[in-house]
Amino acid sequence: MDKRLLALLVCPVCKGELRHDRKVAELLCLAEGLAYPIRDGVPIMLRSEARQMSLAERDAAR
Repeated sequence: MDKRLLALLVCPVCKGELRHDRKVAELLCLAEGLAYPIRDGVPIMLRSEARQMSLAERDAAR
C-alpha cells in the first residue's frame, strides 16, 4: 500500500490513525480494535467488513 495513501486514510468509526499489517493485508485501528481488509490493493473501509481484533492482537500491534 502506498504510504501517501495510508497517511490520508483514517478509521471510519473513530477517525483515528491506521496501521498497515502487510502480512495479512489489513489496516488496523488500535483504538477501536478493528482490522479492515485490503483486497486486490483496495482498502475496504466499511465497518461491516472489518473484523474485531482480539486483545492479544491489539497488544502485539502496539
